[in-house]
Amino acid sequence: MRMIYRLHLSFALLLLCILAITAVLIYPLLFDNLVDNQRKELRSQASLLMNLSPVMPVQQTGTQVIPIQKMDAPSMPLQETGAQKNVNTMPPAGITNAVIIAPGEKVVYSTLTSEATTELVELSEQGILGSEGFWQGKDDKYIVETLTTKGIKTDVQGIKAVMTTPISKIKAMQLALFKRLMIILSVGGIVAFLLSMLITRRLVKPLGNLKKELNKVEMRRFSEVQLIETGGEIGEVAKAVYDLAGELDKYQHTQKQFFQNASHELKTPLMSIQGYAEGIKDGIFTGDHADKGLDVIVKECERLKKIVTEMILLAKLESEDGIFHMDRVPVRELIVETLERINPLLVKSELQIEINGLDNGQELLIYADREKLMQALINILGNAARYAKETIRIQTSTHAEGIDIGISDDGEGIPEPLLSQLFQRFAKGKNGETGLGLAISRAIVERCRGRISAHNEPGGGAAFVLRFPIPI
Repeated sequence: MRMIYRLHLSFALLLLCILAITAVLIYPLLFDNLVDNQRKELRSQASLLMNLSPVMPVQQTGTQVIPIQKMDAPSMPLQETGAQKNVNTMPPAGITNAVIIAPGEKVVYSTLTSEATTELVELSEQGILGSEGFWQGKDDKYIVETLTTKGIKTDVQGIKAVMTTPISKIKAMQLALFKRLMIILSVGGIVAFLLSMLITRRLVKPLGNLKKELNKVEMRRFSEVQLIETGGEIGEVAKAVYDLAGELDKYQHTQKQFFQNASHELKTPLMSIQGYAEGIKDGIFTGDHADKGLDVIVKECERLKKIVTEMILLAKLESEDGIFHMDRVPVRELIVETLERINPLLVKSELQIEINGLDNGQELLIYADREKLMQALINILGNAARYAKETIRIQTSTHAEGIDIGISDDGEGIPEPLLSQLFQRFAKGKNGETGLGLAISRAIVERCRGRISAHNEPGGGAAFVLRFPIPI
């Protein structure tokens, strides 16, 4: 099953579970709240009835009232001060029933039948109504509330109002409210589900498009990968995939260019070797010409050996682990030893060395492989010696980002077309040798956790900067 359908199904099941749990919890809670509210209403109506008159004659308000024989109601007129004015506020029979009991258990007002009234009076005498709050009649179960006055005057002391309302009415209200609540929740759930479908589609669709772009990466079609325009974390992943495809495309292009350059670099000496060897074999070159041809063969073999050796070294530096032995290396000692090794070349080229930044009394340390980093410096200094006119400058400095070792010359500088490709394999200037020296230096510096860059000085000449982090 596709992820979008799994998400839709999961969210639908979640909504159904929420509705079911809500129904189970809300349904009885509605009943309890309705009962509590009805009890408050019953007490309010009982207080209103008792305020009409403390003792009232038997009234007929909606149902026939038959007085109990042993509790004949006294003949007392309604009080004009309030009773006649409020007679329309009596509770209607069937919804709220009322029984007013005077002292001596005399029923003075009732909306129930004689049989039901007698049963309520007996239960009131036994004190059961106040403790349970419910009364099981013949046709229904009722909520019962009892209110008794405690006045100073003898004619108002002990007046008791017993109010009842059927449970069936409460349950009907409960069911009606519950239906409305479930309709509201269902509509809300449907709207939430539709919104979730829209949001899920907006989330899953970019993932599907991203999968297509990853398939292009798998098929090595890096240049065809497109950037998926979306937001959030998915957008960040899409941007990372797009950048990765770009880097892989560059790497693939570099590899193709490397094989082309390697083929060219190896083909040239091989052709010279083959030509002289065949000429000597066929007797075309004899005497001094043969000796000269043999010298060319030896030189070209040495050149081939050097190219192959540097290619193998570069491959090891970029791929193999365990060949770097990292340790704290003093920058002063590193530069001094490098100059000692390259001194014959400097003397031969009649070049001067200017060193700045080592005489400030501060001992600079970097974390690197001493021998391999020295090889990188020798390659850079040898490259500077081929193009410098008179002077090579070495500048060391420290700052918040790390320790810099700068090497510059006073030559013509690096041609602009070559500057962006300077550290690639077989990239070389007009006086270059194999074109692998700077690529080897870059690999060594990066494996030592540093960075290398090159630029042209404003006054002329090329400058290389090696930056290393300060060891902790």
